[in-house]
Amino acid sequence: MEPRPFADLSIFLRTSLGRTLVLADPHIGFEISRGLRVRTHYEEELVSFIRDSDPDALIILGDVKEPLGMGTELRRMLSGFFSAIGDRKIYITKGNHDGRIEGVAERFGVKVVPYLLLDDLLFLHGHTLLPALEFREAFLGHIHPAYRVKGTGKLTKVYLRVGRFLILPTVNPYLEGFDIKLGIEMIPFLKKAEVGDVFLPEGIYIGRVSFKKRGKSGELRPHRA
Repeated sequence: MEPRPFADLSIFLRTSLGRTLVLADPHIGFEISRGLRVRTHYEEELVSFIRDSDPDALIILGDVKEPLGMGTELRRMLSGFFSAIGDRKIYITKGNHDGRIEGVAERFGVKVVPYLLLDDLLFLHGHTLLPALEFREAFLGHIHPAYRVKGTGKLTKVYLRVGRFLILPTVNPYLEGFDIKLGIEMIPFLKKAEVGDVFLPEGIYIGRVSFKKRGKSGELRPHRA
């Protein structure tokens, strides 16, 4: 898989924290979990992107790490990542892979929270029930949304909008993602959703997909207002 620029796999928002960079599912240390003999060091390139972008704040929508445990090598990788990001406000909305991450992250002033309500925007990972509060728009990750391009059979990372919810692709260029029609069922508060709008990382709208109807009727179709 050809890595996409990190800029395509993350978004910038204007919030009360200032210029805010939002990204999802870095899965640092995925090489450890998957038994790879060669380290990609991709998180070092991600650090360079963050530093070059110079946001006032950074929000990571969970699954900062991949291994469920916290071994010595992973602790070293995470420490290097957090220490290199620089002096800025950093929040992690804790994901299902992020057990014990507080022990490393909070040493560098990183705040680990179950969700973040900022202004009228909600940020969360997406693997738990929706918190009972008011918000205008929500941003989440968790399912690594991807769509199988017709005629090629290739899964392509996408952004998926379901009503007020925008689901970001994994920022990790070495992870492909999951088919959105299966992934949506992994989000407790969206598993009954019927349709979603799909966007390529470049921002191009490619159509609407049905989750409830499988097969031919579940393919992307042009949006009609």
